Amino acid sequence: MDYFLLRDEVLFAEDVSLEEIALRHGTPCYVYSRATLERHFRAFDEALRGQKHLVCYAVKANGNLGVLDVLCRMGAGFDVVSIGELERVLAAGGKADKIIFSGVGKREDEMKRALEVGIRCFNVESESELCKLNAVAQGMAKKAPVALRLNPDVHPKTHPYIATGLKDSKFGIPISRAQEVYRLAKKMDFLEVMGVDCHIGSQLTELNAFREAAVGLKNLLETLAAEGMALRTVNIGGGIGIRYKDEEPPLPCAYAEMLKSVFGPENDYEMIVEPGRAIVGNAGVLLTRVEILKQADTVHFAVVDAGMNDLIRPALYGAWMDIVPVKKREDVEPKSWEVVGPICESTDFLGKERRLALKEGDLLAVRSAGAYAFSMSSNYNARPRAAEVMVDKNRHFLVRERETLPQLWANEHKLP
Repeated sequence: MDYFLLRDEVLFAEDVSLEEIALRHGTPCYVYSRATLERHFRAFDEALRGQKHLVCYAVKANGNLGVLDVLCRMGAGFDVVSIGELERVLAAGGKADKIIFSGVGKREDEMKRALEVGIRCFNVESESELCKLNAVAQGMAKKAPVALRLNPDVHPKTHPYIATGLKDSKFGIPISRAQEVYRLAKKMDFLEVMGVDCHIGSQLTELNAFREAAVGLKNLLETLAAEGMALRTVNIGGGIGIRYKDEEPPLPCAYAEMLKSVFGPENDYEMIVEPGRAIVGNAGVLLTRVEILKQADTVHFAVVDAGMNDLIRPALYGAWMDIVPVKKREDVEPKSWEVVGPICESTDFLGKERRLALKEGDLLAVRSAGAYAFSMSSNYNARPRAAEVMVDKNRHFLVRERETLPQLWANEHKLP
C-alpha cells in the first residue's frame, strides 16, 4: 500500500501533483510520501505488539535526513553500517541508545565514536572484530555491548549480490562455530554480550528462509543458556521484500507470527528487526523527463534525463521497476520502448520493453524507488545528484537540494 495515486489521469503523491513537483524542482527528482513511510513503519511496530521489540530502520536503504526525521518522530531505532550513517541518524534527532551498529569492516575510529555516544549494540562479525572492539573499549574505560552476527548458511532465494547468509558470504560467523566464539567473547573484560544477530539477505519474498534461520538461532540460544550464558536480545535482521512487479512478499504481521511461533508467544527476549526496503521502498518514486525519442533498426529508445548514476538498480541487478506516465496520453498510440538514460554506457537503462504512449517532454515516474536508489547514486559522467522532496498531505518540502556543478569539484585541487 502506498499513497501514489491517479487523480483525473494525473499521478499524485498524497495530495500533491507530481507535475507540480517536477515544475518546481526539476528532474531528475526523487519524491517520498510521509504517509507511506509512517504506514510501513507502523505495520512492523504493531505486528510485534505484545512482544518486547525494537524496529531498527536500515539506514543504508535511504539515509536522507527528511526520511530519518519522520522515523525518529515515530520512535524508530536505526541500523547503521558506517560512521557516516551514525552521524546522519544523530543529526536527524535519533537517540544513540536506539542505534545498532552493523557491518563487516568497522574501523577503530567508528568504534570509538559509537562508544562515545552510547549506542545500543554492536553486531560483531568476527573474532578479530571482537578483539579490536575489546581493545578500543578498554582504552576508553567503557564496556561495549555486543551481539554476534551469525551466518546460518541459509539460501534466501534472492539475487546473489544481496544474499548475505550463505556459507561463502563475507558476512557473519559460521553458526557451527558460534559456541566457541561466544565463550571467547564472554572472557573479554570490556565486552557485554547481549544477544545474537542474523541477517540472511534482502528482497526475500517468502518466510521459509527466515524460519530456518530463526530455528537455528533458537537452538543456539538454548544451548548457550544450558551453559549459563543467557542472552537477552534476538536480532533477526531485515530483508522482507516489496512488490516491484508481481512479487507477493509476506506481510509484517505474518513475519511477526512466524517469529512468535519459533521463539514462543511469551518469550523473554527483546526482538530486534531491521527492515529498510520494506519501509521506504514503495514510499518513493523517481521523476524523469523524456528528452529524446529515437528509432533504431529494431527498437524504440526513450532517452530520459535520469541515468544509471541516479538509479543503478536496473543496471547493477537487472532489477525490474515499474515506469508509468505522470499524465496519461490519449493522442498517441502506445508502443514498446527501451527507457534509457544519457550516460555513456550501454548498461544505462531504467526499463526494457515498456509499453508506453510517449512524446518528447513527457514526465515519467519510476516507482518503488525509495530504497537503494538515491542512496546508491553517484556523480558518474560529472552529473549532479538529484533533488529529493518529501510530501506531507497537501504540502511538499525540499529535503535535499539538487547538487550544483561547482559542488562536483569543490573538494578537488589543481597542482601548484
